[in-house]
Amino acid sequence: MSKEKTAGLLKAASAVVVGAGVLGLLGTHPITVWPAHQFIDLAFWPMDAAASGSASEARLLWGIYAGILAGWGVMLWQVAARLFPKEPVLVRRIILSSICTWYVIDGAGSIMAGAPMNVVYNLFFLAIFVIPLLRRCSGRSTAV
Repeated sequence: MSKEKTAGLLKAASAVVVGAGVLGLLGTHPITVWPAHQFIDLAFWPMDAAASGSASEARLLWGIYAGILAGWGVMLWQVAARLFPKEPVLVRRIILSSICTWYVIDGAGSIMAGAPMNVVYNLFFLAIFVIPLLRRCSGRSTAV
């Protein structure tokens, strides 16, 4: 896979993370909380509307989550766009360590909170970063 294609896939993955952060922002206000409720219901499978996350404390956590996720996505975009073309090995290390740390901690927290399905859903986010970085380093293209 070319550097340009890898960088493009990493930027697209970063945009997905920013988008998830923006969607999380909707969970902060009672009028726009419906998407957050759907996410919570999916995480606490089966979907039965039992977990609402409507308390003000939950809405505060949605705001914190949204800001951290959107900020992380913007940082990942900048790393992919500006640093990857010059330092692909460094970017690979930065992103892989970042995304794997997120996955382990988010997954452990999800399990401890009683929402193990979130670990499964998070595989999507893990894959959209890991696959381009590992493919770039495979024998199918020049080594990073």
